Amino acid sequence: MKYAIFGDIHANLEALEAVMLDAAANDCTDFVCVGDIVGYAANPSECLKLVRDLGCPVVKGNHDEEAALNTPLEGLNPLAKHALEWTRKSLSAEEREWLSGLKLVRQVRDFTIVHATLDTPGNWGYVTNKFDAMASFSYQFTPVCFYGHTHTPRIYMKHLGVEAVEGYETNILLGRKYFINVGSTGQPRDGDWRASYAIYDVENQHVEIRRLEYDIAITQQKILDAGLPEMLANRLAVGK
Repeated sequence: MKYAIFGDIHANLEALEAVMLDAAANDCTDFVCVGDIVGYAANPSECLKLVRDLGCPVVKGNHDEEAALNTPLEGLNPLAKHALEWTRKSLSAEEREWLSGLKLVRQVRDFTIVHATLDTPGNWGYVTNKFDAMASFSYQFTPVCFYGHTHTPRIYMKHLGVEAVEGYETNILLGRKYFINVGSTGQPRDGDWRASYAIYDVENQHVEIRRLEYDIAITQQKILDAGLPEMLANRLAVGK
């Protein structure tokens, strides 16, 4: 059994489709989404439909939550606020209700998924170093947890202490815990514009984070045609 684990799609249909094709080519049998299906780009409904049609486990991201609410958008940067205002108008009431009903944390088979942190998942904290990861490890009761939110792929391991694992793949060893950021499918922020997702090979206890090219120009043009800020299109090309 192989799981394709993806998230931070942010309404980027072309990137999501690239992930689906690559997952199929690598014999993935199951799919898992770590949240933020919507926000920033111009295909929120299409991305929602694709994810929902998979019938896979999904957890709520902060953009999913904001898109589902009717409350004022406060504390957000101007780009995110503009995109979420547009997204709220673009989604149907039923789509927003579906997003609202998503759980913050789920266990899938023998691993856990969360969008942000395990200690306070609804506060949308960022795990960017091993010290941040320590707090989540304290609430992790499975050997592996996959998360997103920072848009940067990263692997943390807890054994005698907590350390960052170099590279983008690891074997899952007995007696250790792993907190793994699968990166962003639709809007990476590690300087690499390519779509990111992870494959978890259960039989071989191996995780690989993969990067994929897609037709970024189509996504950029859709953003511009929707009247969304030009910066949202430009930043895709630099992975920031």
